[in-house]
Amino acid sequence: MTSFYLSNPYQPPQAPQNLPLNEPWALFGGISPDLFMKRYWHKKPLLVRGAIPAFALAAQSDESLDSPISPDELVKLACQDNVESRLVKAGPWSLSSGPFTKKSIPSFNKSHWTLLLQGMEAHHPAAAKILSWFRFIPDARLDDLMISIAGVGGGVGPHFDSYDVFLIQMSGRRQWQISEQKDLSLNPKLPLKILQRFKAEHNWVLQPGDMLYLPPHIAHDGVALDAGCQTWSVGFRSPSFKELLQEGLWSIAESLENIPELEQKFTDPMQRATASAEQLPKELIKQIEVKLRQLKLDQVDHFLPGITAYLSEPKQQVYFDGPSKPLSASQFSKNLGLKKLIPHAQTRILSLGNEVFCNGENMNQGQTKEITNAWQALSAKKVLSPRKIQGVEKSSLYEAYIAGWLIFES
Repeated sequence: MTSFYLSNPYQPPQAPQNLPLNEPWALFGGISPDLFMKRYWHKKPLLVRGAIPAFALAAQSDESLDSPISPDELVKLACQDNVESRLVKAGPWSLSSGPFTKKSIPSFNKSHWTLLLQGMEAHHPAAAKILSWFRFIPDARLDDLMISIAGVGGGVGPHFDSYDVFLIQMSGRRQWQISEQKDLSLNPKLPLKILQRFKAEHNWVLQPGDMLYLPPHIAHDGVALDAGCQTWSVGFRSPSFKELLQEGLWSIAESLENIPELEQKFTDPMQRATASAEQLPKELIKQIEVKLRQLKLDQVDHFLPGITAYLSEPKQQVYFDGPSKPLSASQFSKNLGLKKLIPHAQTRILSLGNEVFCNGENMNQGQTKEITNAWQALSAKKVLSPRKIQGVEKSSLYEAYIAGWLIFES
């Protein structure tokens, strides 16, 4: 049995994220990420045989490659409070949410059930590794990695997603039927979002190492053909403009506290007698228009910090534990010169120009250039290589470490 942890997991000779974006990647069947984004992203499905070459290499040697997370490990994770999990059963359809007890999860020789585990990049390094392969797509779009493990016949029924998804087969076989049908109405009598009418246009069986990309609103139905079938799904978030603008407006509203000129009271010495007292005064409207122009609230730049902060927020259920024995500021500074500093698996970091936002907070405010540069490196590379940094005592870098947002690589 070949181990998952090859000298270079799954993608010899280089990890995909280190390869040029205009050169062919095995992950996309020999086309480049540039071409994938131009031809397929948000446009049409793509089936890739042997997207993870390590499976094919193992098969050539008459060996098999295990999924990096065993079925027993997944069952144990589904029993934990800090793991978002769901259990779907068919015939009749039912849906329940975890955490589960081990007895409540069907044995692998049973059929027509699926266990779904969200945010697995936070619970296993292999999931985080695979998620990192897709960083040619902006971090602001990336959501999480979900793992489904199923008995024979297991699935969640024909459905559609409102976001892009990469479906990677990791263990066993799964049959996928897809359709670009326009009728996406759901069956209101079922506990899951299952299509009322589904007419398959393509039928594929994915082997371990194969991958299927689906853009939003493509109807699909995946059914496990083997016990312990594992499919790893890389999903992308697609917030509404309502969400984005609300967050941008909240940020602007908070920033108004720091503008003394806005404390001035409205006055109207030019107001004339009116026969329409019920109407909002034109003079008030006029002066508000002037203030809005002065604040430049008609420019998108004023909304972007709040939107970036929002997109950098971790999921609602995420809870960070700080280090059990935190290093002092001086020890932290010494460690920076010796070890790599990396974000916690559930930490989100995004940049807006030179500004860096971590878990919803602007990490540049009031910081030295050294600290700002360190955050920019963490945002771009998701790792801060060993370096000497002065003045970390009250820095946002040290505070993020104390909060558990950043950790030293072991």
